[in-house]
Amino acid sequence: MEYAHHRKFMVDGQLRPNKVTDPGILAAMARLPREAFVPAAYRSRAYADADVPLLNGRAMMQPMMLARLVQALAVRLGEAALVVGAASGYSAALLADLGASVTALEADPVLLAAARMALPGAVPGSQPVLAEGPLAEGWPASAPYRVILVDGAVQALPDSLTAQLAEGGCLATIIALPGRMPRAVLLRRIGGALDNTVLFDASAPNLPGFAREAAFSL
Repeated sequence: MEYAHHRKFMVDGQLRPNKVTDPGILAAMARLPREAFVPAAYRSRAYADADVPLLNGRAMMQPMMLARLVQALAVRLGEAALVVGAASGYSAALLADLGASVTALEADPVLLAAARMALPGAVPGSQPVLAEGPLAEGWPASAPYRVILVDGAVQALPDSLTAQLAEGGCLATIIALPGRMPRAVLLRRIGGALDNTVLFDASAPNLPGFAREAAFSL
């Protein structure tokens, strides 16, 4: 399969028509071998306009949805970034390609092993640091973060995770509550408090460990 052709079609047919305008994101997603982060059985679907199955019941977010979340984060060179639910590592590779200093947190050791194999060949520069642990706890050892991407749909965000967001920093995710339209949201820490903005109606694979009884919800 000619993956370069599919990458170009993804950028021109999925990202540009859906309000993804950041040239850095468009260039990075045109470069990154998305197929390297997908199990062999699903590589033909790596560039589909849909979530792609991974291992152990998890899935990779569709390209357009991920691109719009990352665009809202306005990643800048050298910023500390945390990807929560990094899975096989594609979103962490994207942030690293944009110049962030990335910690990629994943709870599933099988997915973490897949990320460990895929990332070195995909990201030519500084590699994301892979961390294993419960997703809802974040990774306080490297906090605070200017950028936090929660790579999936959650019902709520615990204070223990949002507390790792630096002053002026941003967190992007998708809030999915039963009976309500899932929404992409951006949280920004301003003067110590969290300001939240609803970005757009959205959908994404659910992340484990983010039940509604957690402290912060929208």
